[in-house]
Amino acid sequence: MSDTQKKKPLSAEMRILVASLLSMGVILLWARFFAPKPPAQLPQTNRPAQTAPVTPNASTSAPARNSVPPGPDSSKTHSSTVATAAPIPIVKPIAATEDRTIVVENDLYRVEISNRGAVVKSWQLKKYMDDTKLPDKCRDDGTPPPCVLNVVQKDASQQTGGWPFALALDDPLLEAAANSGLYKVSADGNDLHAPAEAQFSWSDGHLEVTKHFKFDHSYVVQTETSVKLDGKPITAGLAWLGGFGDHTVTNPAPVETVSTFSTENGKISNTAAKKLDELEKVGRGTWLGGKDFAGIEDRYFTAAFLPASGAARGVLATRSWKVNRTVDSNGQQTQEPVAEVATTAAAQPLDLRVYVGPKDYDDLKKMNPPLHGLVNFGWLEFIADPLFHGLKLLHDYIPNWGWAIVVLTLVINMLLFPLRISSYKTTLKMQRVAPEIKAINERYKKYKLNDPKKAEMNKEVMAVYSREGINPVGGCFQMFLQMPIWFGLNTTLRYAIEMRHARWFGWITDLSAKDPYYVLPIFMGLSMYLVSKMTPMTATDPQQQMMLKIMPISMAAIFMISPISSGLAVYILTSSLVGIAQQWYLNRKHPVTTPAIVKPARGKKA
Repeated sequence: MSDTQKKKPLSAEMRILVASLLSMGVILLWARFFAPKPPAQLPQTNRPAQTAPVTPNASTSAPARNSVPPGPDSSKTHSSTVATAAPIPIVKPIAATEDRTIVVENDLYRVEISNRGAVVKSWQLKKYMDDTKLPDKCRDDGTPPPCVLNVVQKDASQQTGGWPFALALDDPLLEAAANSGLYKVSADGNDLHAPAEAQFSWSDGHLEVTKHFKFDHSYVVQTETSVKLDGKPITAGLAWLGGFGDHTVTNPAPVETVSTFSTENGKISNTAAKKLDELEKVGRGTWLGGKDFAGIEDRYFTAAFLPASGAARGVLATRSWKVNRTVDSNGQQTQEPVAEVATTAAAQPLDLRVYVGPKDYDDLKKMNPPLHGLVNFGWLEFIADPLFHGLKLLHDYIPNWGWAIVVLTLVINMLLFPLRISSYKTTLKMQRVAPEIKAINERYKKYKLNDPKKAEMNKEVMAVYSREGINPVGGCFQMFLQMPIWFGLNTTLRYAIEMRHARWFGWITDLSAKDPYYVLPIFMGLSMYLVSKMTPMTATDPQQQMMLKIMPISMAAIFMISPISSGLAVYILTSSLVGIAQQWYLNRKHPVTTPAIVKPARGKKA
């Protein structure tokens, strides 16, 4: 081999380049296959504090109600809070290590409070029963039977994630944290008997919440709620979430009787559950001020948030809204509105009294501020009130409300009997002049109502009445006087708590609801028809006579179709039976004579 064919040796520069490339390849291969793995999460020295802490047993806690976006102001506040959060908590974190339930009892109620959110899970009113549950399921072992009425709607609360005495905050994340935290409880044991107090405290290091409850022997619970963020008080409302009330009522459906309310300058404003707006539309930062009290109610019960004793009027603010839940109705899934309400005040901590109990007219009237306006007697209260107290007085001696209504009917009809006598005498006079009035009507029947001749006819008729001393409306006055009594009594029977599930006998198990078998309306219509047949007819027009005859049938049909209380049917039936006896007496003592037929003179023209 010649020298020219031999390879030239690599230069020093080339050797360095090759060595460098080989070294880099070895390093890359080692890093890829043999180097130790880096930690999955590097420690953070400036990690912001959590606003809503992760709590143990999250699956058992109530769902966080944070699906609603915060209002414009609250979102800025929360974002700035997270951005400027200090690495060390502002206050010492406070939390319990396990779930705990506090039970508070007195002679009126039994309340269960969970330390998960410091919310109420059950509020049983011992003096009122849930008649929808079978009696054989009621226990007799010293524990509260399930037949006792519970105004907390457990199914709705579990589905919507809200419970009574939860907090309502302007920031949804803060609200979710406060209502799901595991609170430490300061109480002497888990079973308390009023008078008693319990305090619930929780903090994640930035949000700090304290709830203090004081129970006595009444339906009123005193509450004090303190909420601070980084040591500064923030607006917080005490809420009743998850629905409310007595689901044993009928006619109409229970959900249709639930409404929220507030009062301003003595005027109560109610909003039915289905007419409330969703919280997104109401606005989390919106509070309506100047309220004397606020709350939620159904036909017979209420949860009312009241200012502290001695506070000025109009110091409360409130907001109410609805959430929807799914219910099974005749095999179909439908949406049902759930009313919710929250109340706050400018002064913090929030000091409130909360009344949870029956809408007893006399008891509510004694409260400060008076709450008897929640009993819906309406514009006929001036009639319903004395009827209600008359019934209560009779019930002190007659323990059955149905028989008390019968006795009240007898008393009212005896008081009105002089008017029946006067009406009967007027009817007899009108019957005597009926042929003469008919003759006058015949002479003018060819004229229209707006014809001036009709005015002459009216003058002739009134001249006859004046000559005989007849008041044209005297025969109907007794019947007209009964109608306001009907309306006022129906209002009393439907809304007075004393009438709830009040039995009479047999199939009448609820005097506030309509007769389920329509027996009372049928007998009521028959008795009214018999009274009308026994009473002398004052109307000479055949159409008017026919209307008077079909009125009993119409009344019976109304009672069958409409949710009119069976107690009112008892009143009208008893009144009609008394009327039959009274009319028989009057017909016998003052028999009706057949009036002579008066014919108009021949050739006389109108």
